[in-house]
Amino acid sequence: MELIKIKVLDFTEYPGVRYIGQGDDTGEQYYYEHIKPSFENCIKENKILVVDLDDTAGYASSFLDECFGNLVYDFDYDQIKKRLKIISTQEPDWIEVIFEETLPEWLKKKNEGEPRKPL
Repeated sequence: MELIKIKVLDFTEYPGVRYIGQGDDTGEQYYYEHIKPSFENCIKENKILVVDLDDTAGYASSFLDECFGNLVYDFDYDQIKKRLKIISTQEPDWIEVIFEETLPEWLKKKNEGEPRKPL
């Protein structure tokens, strides 16, 4: 399958926190401006989305939680597992956290009827 690649560094070198109302370059903003539209294209074009986390100044866990967790509310969980790849040679633990903790936790919230938090 072909790839669509996006790099957080192309958005910002200094990722912020969770919500747009909390400051600049947030996880929520990155999700809605970059991840969601790119993932939609992957589904339409039968491709895989590769998100590169390397070369930034670092991450607040809330940034990553928000920018990947939101996928669960907008897309089928099996599609996410099939079409999302994350690269992080500098902090490879983030990959496991996102796939093993963030996505399952957000899926549980969604399945329990918890609404998505602000935009």
